[in-house]
Amino acid sequence: MPASHELLTRLAAHANPDGGWGYYAGKASHPEPTGLALLALANAREAFAQHIANGLISLERNRQPDGSYRLTDGRPEAAWPTAVALYTRLALGAPPDAVKPSVDRLLATESRVMTRDPETSDMENDIDLSLVGWPWAAANFGWVEPTAWACLALRAAGLEDHPRVQQGVKLLLDRAFDTGGANYGNRVVLGTPTEPIPGPTAALLLAVQGAIEHPRIDASVGYLRVTAAKATDLEHLAWGRIALGVHDSDTATRDLFPELDKKILVAASAPDTSPHHLALAALAVADRNAFRLRFGATPGRPDGSSAAEGGTRSDGAGASGLFGKIASTFRGVVAAGVTKLRPLPVTSAVHIARAASYDEPLADILAAQFAQFRSALPLAGKRVVLKPNLVEYRPDRVINTSPRVVDAVITLCKREGAAEIIVAEGPGHWRNVQFLVRESGLGAVLEKHGVRFVDINHDEPVKVLNLGRLTRLDHLYMSRTVLSADVLISLPKLKTHHWAGVTLSLKNLFGTLPGICYGWPKNELHWRGIPQSIVDISCTRPANLSIIDGITGMEGDGPLHGTAKHVGALVMGLDPVAVDATGARLMGIPPERIPTLVYAAAKRVGRIAEAEIPQIGEPIAALAQAFEMPPLVERELLPVQRPTG
Repeated sequence: MPASHELLTRLAAHANPDGGWGYYAGKASHPEPTGLALLALANAREAFAQHIANGLISLERNRQPDGSYRLTDGRPEAAWPTAVALYTRLALGAPPDAVKPSVDRLLATESRVMTRDPETSDMENDIDLSLVGWPWAAANFGWVEPTAWACLALRAAGLEDHPRVQQGVKLLLDRAFDTGGANYGNRVVLGTPTEPIPGPTAALLLAVQGAIEHPRIDASVGYLRVTAAKATDLEHLAWGRIALGVHDSDTATRDLFPELDKKILVAASAPDTSPHHLALAALAVADRNAFRLRFGATPGRPDGSSAAEGGTRSDGAGASGLFGKIASTFRGVVAAGVTKLRPLPVTSAVHIARAASYDEPLADILAAQFAQFRSALPLAGKRVVLKPNLVEYRPDRVINTSPRVVDAVITLCKREGAAEIIVAEGPGHWRNVQFLVRESGLGAVLEKHGVRFVDINHDEPVKVLNLGRLTRLDHLYMSRTVLSADVLISLPKLKTHHWAGVTLSLKNLFGTLPGICYGWPKNELHWRGIPQSIVDISCTRPANLSIIDGITGMEGDGPLHGTAKHVGALVMGLDPVAVDATGARLMGIPPERIPTLVYAAAKRVGRIAEAEIPQIGEPIAALAQAFEMPPLVERELLPVQRPTG
C-alpha cells in the first residue's frame, strides 16, 4: 500500500459536511484547501470516489457567474483561488467547455501596474514595475504566488504561448533572487535586501517548469534543495518536495527524495495535522506528482486570445453604477455619524512599569498594572483574544513580541478568571504562520498553558461596515475569532517603522485582517495608506486593552531590520491612542508627528494630548530614550508644529 494512503484516509475523514475542506479541522471549507485535497485524493480515485465527487460539488459552490472562484461569503475582490480551482478541475479531467469561462476570467484579470506606491518607490531599479501579473485581490498589484498559480493553470489549459502567460513567467523570473528563491515579490525594501521563502519559491518553480532555462531557476532549485534538506516544518518540506519533483533532472535532487519523504511522513504523523497540511503531505509523497504538467484542455481560441480579452478589466467590485455610489454614500454617512457619536475610552490613563529584563516576574508586574484597569475591564468569565506582533522569525533580531511577555499575559488572564484564552495572529509576510509560532518560541508557551492558536490569515472572514472610511473601503473583512472576542488585547513590540514612524498597538491590528482576503503582503492596505488602514481597523474593532513589550525594543530600520534597544518598560492602558502616544514619547518621538495617532485621535479612537493622559507608575522621563529613526522616514511624518506669535 502506498505511503500516502494513510494520509489520504485521514484527509478524507476531515471533509466537512458540505464536501469541502477548510485550512484547519472543523473550519469552513475554502477553495484552496479543497482543491489541494482533491488533487491528493485523485491519486487514489477508486478508493475515494465519493469524497472526490462531494469535494467537486463543494468547490463549484464557490464558482461565480463570471467563471471566477472565491469564497462565497468572502471578499468579492479576492478571486485568487480561481487559478487553484481551474488547475484542480483540469487535473481531474474537466472538459474544455466546462473550464473555458474560468480560463477567460483568469486571462481577463490583470494586476495593477505599480507606479507610485510606498512599498516600491525605492525599488524602481530592482524590479520591473511595468510587468503585468496576477493579484491576490482584483485591481491590485501582482505578486509571485497568485501569478505562479495563474501561469500554472493556464499552461495546464494549453495556453503555454499566450502573451499573458509569457509575461507572467517573465514577472516571476524578475522577482526571483539571483542567488535563488523568491518571496512574495520584493527583493529589496528601502535599500535593504529581503530573503526568499520556501512557499513562494516552490510556486514559482512549479509555474516555470519546462518553460524556460534561466540561471535564476537553477539557483532557485538549489535554494529549495538546501532549504528542504534542513527543514523540519511540514509545509516547507512538502512544498519543497513537490516543486523539486518537477525539477528532478539532476542526481543531487533525486538523491534527496527518500530522506524528504521520510521526514514528511514523520511530520505528518502528528494527530493535530491540519487538513491543509495533510493534503500537501499526501501530494508530496505520492507516486505521481500532481503538479507535473502533462495535460491540457486548450480551451482558448486558435489565436491564443480569449473571449474576455478586449473587455473591461475585472475589478471584482460588487455594486456598481449609480446604485452602488448611492449605497456607498449612505454607508459613509452612517460611518461618519458613528464617528461623531463614538464615546472615547472610559479612561486614557497609561501605566508604565519597570521591567529590567525578561527574567523579571512579568506576570506579577502586569498584575500590578492591571489593578488600575480591572474595574473598567474585568476579564472574569470573558473570551479573551491576545494579538501579539509576530512578523518574521530572525534569531538575531528582536522583531516579535517576546514569548515571555505573552506567557505573562496568559498567566494574568488565567488569574483574572478568563473563561477562554486564544492567541491569534495573521502575519503579512509569511503564510506559514505555524512555522513562525514554533520557531519564535511562542509554540512552547501555548503548549505550556494549553492555549490554542488561531491563524487569522486563514480564519473565517466576516464582512463588517468600515467605521473609519479613511481608505474609502465600504467594508472590511475581519477575522471571526477577533470579532467574537469579549476582550481583544493588543500586544505589540516597541519599534520604529520605516513607513508608519512607529509600530505599536494600533499598527499591530493590521494582523486582524485575513490574508485570504487581502493577500501576502497586505499591500492593498499599504497602497490605500498605512495610517488610513490602521485607523479604519481601529475604528471598526479597537483593542480593549493594549500592552506594549518595551523591555527590549527596536530602533532604526524597523519593523524588521533595525537594532535592539533596551528600554526596560511595560506599557498598559485601555486607550490605544494614549498607549501608543506614550510609547512614542518613550522613544523620543513626538506623537503629534505620527499620522496614525493624529488621525486616530481625530476619529475619537482615543486621546493623544499628553495633558489628557494621566501617567501612572513610572514617569515617561524616567525611561525615555532617543530612538534612531528609520532612513527616509521624515517624508512620512507630519511636519513639526512651530509655535505661533
